[in-house]
Amino acid sequence: MIGDEGMDRDTRHRIVKAVAEAVIAEADALTALDQAIGDGDHGLNMRRGFEAVLADLPQLAEKPLPELAKALGMTLLMKVGGASGPLYGTLLMEFAKAVPPQPGRDEAVAAFGRAVEAVKARGKSEPGQKTMLDVLVPVHAALVEGAGPARVREVAAAAAEATVPMRAIRGRASFLGERSIGHMDPGARSSALMLSALADAMESGR
Repeated sequence: MIGDEGMDRDTRHRIVKAVAEAVIAEADALTALDQAIGDGDHGLNMRRGFEAVLADLPQLAEKPLPELAKALGMTLLMKVGGASGPLYGTLLMEFAKAVPPQPGRDEAVAAFGRAVEAVKARGKSEPGQKTMLDVLVPVHAALVEGAGPARVREVAAAAAEATVPMRAIRGRASFLGERSIGHMDPGARSSALMLSALADAMESGR
């Protein structure tokens, strides 16, 4: 979804704003999902994190892509808290380490793949355990295969929905055992929201 022309300031601003606003708009729904199988604060925490991002957006958008991703990761790490803050922080900060300032598509996809592997290591988790990885991994695979924005949205939504019949193996929901079955994973849903908003923003800028 990132072309060979890379990203200018306006593109960075548009993408971060779109992702933040998408998460904030769905914060209550994310909290409702988390009330069913978690601590009940996922939406509240994510809203707090992305409100902080929006407050700093003019300054953030001025940063080159690696510095921007690192700053976003640090903000989510500090403001979101819980389990999600460290995981989303890891995703963004590892992406920052791997991506060049003006990446071509292949470079951006490879950096995203490294970031997803870091989330696996941080959470000691794999796909199929009812976590955000159940969205991140299939979306990365789709990107490797050349998926465009429409396909990314489709894969992300389907992957989040696919967590409903899973039994949670990692995270707070794992304590519920069989009772975790029948509920969408909140982290998978927030990941799908962010990736879909990213896809929308990239597509609108073409």
